[in-house]
Amino acid sequence: MDLKDKLTKEYWESMLSGTWKEILSTEFEKEYFKKLNLFLEDEYNNYEVFPKRERIFEAFNLTPFEDIKVVIIGQDPYHGDGQAHGLAFSVMPGIKTPPSLKNIYKELNSEYGCYIPDNGYLVKWAKQGVLMLNTSLTVRAHEANSHSKKGWEKFTDAAIKAISERRESVVFVLWGNNAKKKVKLIDSDKHMIIEGVHPSPLSASRGFFGCNHFRMINEFLQEKGYSEIDWQIENLQSKIDI
Repeated sequence: MDLKDKLTKEYWESMLSGTWKEILSTEFEKEYFKKLNLFLEDEYNNYEVFPKRERIFEAFNLTPFEDIKVVIIGQDPYHGDGQAHGLAFSVMPGIKTPPSLKNIYKELNSEYGCYIPDNGYLVKWAKQGVLMLNTSLTVRAHEANSHSKKGWEKFTDAAIKAISERRESVVFVLWGNNAKKKVKLIDSDKHMIIEGVHPSPLSASRGFFGCNHFRMINEFLQEKGYSEIDWQIENLQSKIDI
């Protein structure tokens, strides 16, 4: 089937399940998404785009709406070969751990003594209720921010607003200036908001290292009666379900 036959409202709805489908399906009818849809048809038909289209909504599908405890907001999917699979900061097994994630691991080692794993595959976090959401969900290969300001930001803003309005006591983690712009979407009376510098090597030394954000998250969750997040990403086993 040609991609132009697939990128329909029904196609997008089929990519989501449960409450996420209920919340986000109305977005597919809006004018901005219709324009985004046309853009994506052209991009996927004529260029290499990451992640694969069946993984665009991976963050939503791995972390059901009712299970969300923490939202970590990223910006743009990784644009290198084989990296992006729909979760902010995470890369596929067998791919070198990116610099920002290396710094996240260093901070976890400082806070909890977590060993530095041999991979950057963060699905374990997603399955514990950590929604790792990029504000743009696709990117053209090797061209950073190439799909920004095409409509994805409105879509992911709708998701963030829905979490703020319909859930209670969620931790929103806003690292860097782009993520901090989302603070206006979040009800600070209902949720915990953690703001800080981005873990990128360009800024991590200006306040990310020593931030204790991961401990702050778990202390808040414990206070609210939720189970804490086990932040340790294990070394890859000989066999992994991807």
